[in-house]
Amino acid sequence: MHHETKAKLTHGGWGAVLGALVAMIIGFSWGGWVTGGTATKMSDAAVVASRSAICVAQFMKAPDREDQLKAFRELNSYKRSDFVRKGGWDKMPGEDSARGVVNRACADGIEELLKR
Repeated sequence: MHHETKAKLTHGGWGAVLGALVAMIIGFSWGGWVTGGTATKMSDAAVVASRSAICVAQFMKAPDREDQLKAFRELNSYKRSDFVRKGGWDKMPGEDSARGVVNRACADGIEELLKR
């Protein structure tokens, strides 16, 4: 191998490595790239948020809403998620049971509505 060819390959290799490194830094810092684990966490949070919004809507559309709101207000905050679970508002249409974090998020959503 000629000295000139070896130098081109060395410099070209380092240029490719540094170019990839710069692209990754820009992508993760400003480009919105995320790792698989972060994407999973973001997806799970979005699912819980949408399910809790549905739960709050189901609670607010209940025929006995005023009685339920009164009972909800009287409960301590740590008992409210059990109240939502027992009422069944945290179940999505077509499901037999809800995810555990949905009832807590739903109770927080109802609490926010009561503050308004």
